[in-house]
Amino acid sequence: MTSPLPQRVAAETVGTAFLVAAVVGSGIMADTLARDAALALLANTLATGAMLVVLITTLGPISGAHFNPAISLILTLKGELPRREAGLYALGQVAGGIAGTVIAHAMFGLPLLQRSLNIRTGDAQWLSEGVASFGLAATILAGLRFDRKAIPWLVGLYICAAYWFTASTSFANPAVAIARSFTETFSGIRTVDVPGFILAELAGALCALAAMTWLLQAQVSDAAIQTAGEQP
Repeated sequence: MTSPLPQRVAAETVGTAFLVAAVVGSGIMADTLARDAALALLANTLATGAMLVVLITTLGPISGAHFNPAISLILTLKGELPRREAGLYALGQVAGGIAGTVIAHAMFGLPLLQRSLNIRTGDAQWLSEGVASFGLAATILAGLRFDRKAIPWLVGLYICAAYWFTASTSFANPAVAIARSFTETFSGIRTVDVPGFILAELAGALCALAAMTWLLQAQVSDAAIQTAGEQP
């Protein structure tokens, strides 16, 4: 990344705003048009996955397209993002997420800020968020190692899948969890439930960092051994 820091933080802010607007807005539209919960979730899934592909492809060259404090955290721990910049990234992501919720409400003529009453708590929900965040972080780390150009599709497809195989519908993002606490719509979450989600998401991402560091080191070592064996 060679863009100046203000542009990178702006990209993270705008990207997270569009991501959350897609999540919340598609949830409102789906809930309005489809009375079938499964169909509404499918519509929400496709819109979110598609938006991720677009945002990562277009904004990735500017900021890395984290749009997620948990991803910024693990990349900071890997030494790829300075701590001060990671803090600014996180602030931009949270602010952008809340802005995305407000924009989605405005587009559908709803009160701009709402208090969500959607209960999402308990061991199953927290485990789901840990698993979802582990998978997302592992996907990104492996993509960075093997095929950077594929990351937009890898992330978009992973989130589409995780919407359906996790009980929590895969928030996998502290900024998104905070933003969704301001909407009493299909995608909302009670404010009191947000800390549990954030802790689970951070734990999942950190576990993925540890696991993938070990796995990718093993892969590099095997490749080095094979290359050495081929030399005369």
